[in-house]
Amino acid sequence: MRYANGGDLLVAVLQELGIDTVFGIVSVHNLPLVEAVDRALRFVPVRHEASAVNAADAYGRARGGIGCALTSTGTGAGNAAGSLVEALASGTSVLHVTGQVEATFLGSGRGFIHETKDQLGMLRAVSAYAATVGSAQDAGRVLREAARAALASPGGPASVEWPIDLQYAAQSDAADTVPEAAGPAPGAPELAAAGALLATARRPVIWAGGGAVRAGAELAALVEATGAALLTSNSGRGAVPEDHPQVVGNFATTPAGRALLADADVLVSVGTHFRSNETADYGLALPAAHIQIDVDAAALGRVYPAAHVLHGDAAEVLGALLPHARGAEPGWTRRAGRVRSEVRAALHENIGPQAAICDALRAALPRDAVVARDVTIASSSWGNRLLEMYDPRSNVFPRGGGIGQGLGMGIGAALAAPGRPTVVIAGDGGLAVHLGELLTVAQERPRLTVLVFNDGGYGVLRNMQDRYAERRSGVDLTTPDFELLARACRLPYLRIAAAEHAGPVIGEAVASDGPVLVEVDLAALGPMKNPFTPPVKIPTA
Repeated sequence: MRYANGGDLLVAVLQELGIDTVFGIVSVHNLPLVEAVDRALRFVPVRHEASAVNAADAYGRARGGIGCALTSTGTGAGNAAGSLVEALASGTSVLHVTGQVEATFLGSGRGFIHETKDQLGMLRAVSAYAATVGSAQDAGRVLREAARAALASPGGPASVEWPIDLQYAAQSDAADTVPEAAGPAPGAPELAAAGALLATARRPVIWAGGGAVRAGAELAALVEATGAALLTSNSGRGAVPEDHPQVVGNFATTPAGRALLADADVLVSVGTHFRSNETADYGLALPAAHIQIDVDAAALGRVYPAAHVLHGDAAEVLGALLPHARGAEPGWTRRAGRVRSEVRAALHENIGPQAAICDALRAALPRDAVVARDVTIASSSWGNRLLEMYDPRSNVFPRGGGIGQGLGMGIGAALAAPGRPTVVIAGDGGLAVHLGELLTVAQERPRLTVLVFNDGGYGVLRNMQDRYAERRSGVDLTTPDFELLARACRLPYLRIAAAEHAGPVIGEAVASDGPVLVEVDLAALGPMKNPFTPPVKIPTA
């Protein structure tokens, strides 16, 4: 197949991947790509390259597939790097296509405009795959190879740098029909040994992480066959709908969660990496009778020892273990249900007036709505645990913990499924990192409710300093008048200043067919019963 230029070839590859919306910033070093995408697909001009990658990342998460971001070379590619780190940490599928200087000058060190030293090395450091388009005959192969790498397990972003002269050149493309490589699978002896242990379980617990989200049916079948309590990491939420009576959820480090693990006789972990913030800095005790399933060989036994490690796809391995399942002892499954209720009730009580916002969101949102969450107190305290998720595609948040990515993610998720409402939970500090993306919201008009929790700064760190230090440093920030800001951006504005406002305001915002900025005035709303601090260790004298 012949194409007039690289942009037309890129469009053909994106259409093969089912991508209809692309996020990016136009530049002299990606102009043919942007122009072709804008003619044939939907090009969303964000205000910062980091947001382009965040939006593409969330677009892929919300659709259960892959997203695409276009950036310029040099500084533009560097701006994208932080968000590529997020996609790499979370194993999410992003095709990042960045420009590059003319092939003649590449690596010459002349200081050619937009050139940077070893851009490919930088991209390799923050991507699961990175390559340079070397010729007009090679671009199609490189793009498809990158997409396959991004979509493979454990996944991650794939970056392609494309010299501008080769973008303008006519392209020769042979459709790539290379078969997918077979994934890893545990052997029959390993499966039999793990199955024998599972068959002895009378007080089983299953812990599901991000590697379980595409194995929801198989996971639910094992949960029900064993009568197990199901714990999740933040990434595993929604793999089994969180209103299932055996889903305890993202509460492993609570007293009741710890007690459940202490009394369990077998643990099956599925695609979870036992992150520090979800294991009390690895201080959480797990049962010795541990069956660990992961497609990433490096994850097996890395954090906690396992009696049996099963290297393979979660759905296939869970299906192979299912015939070995036996029912739990009388009362164990009922205990899981009690723990589920207890941990939620305790958190609901502890967050004080913010509980009304959590309740209002769940009441107003359909089950498949996306909730994109930045790293802020509302997310870390209750959005990542108490606000129920029923589908993993609804559960969009920065798994790597970087602040300021929520708004870009919300834009991408909203445009991935325009017919359903999307909500962003952000703090005033995080929103300020990419405040310019409010202009992208105003321009594109997605069905997006932006909930900004305004406490005048970095509330998490303020709470830590108030607890452990003698003074505050760098945490109290000037906050805009959000009503005037919304008006300047031509966005509707609503405000929550009391618990009784939550239901009507959120109901109105979610029912809108366009964007709404909702300020949660935390000074007026009132504090949580206990100030939230993150689960990190602070040395004390």
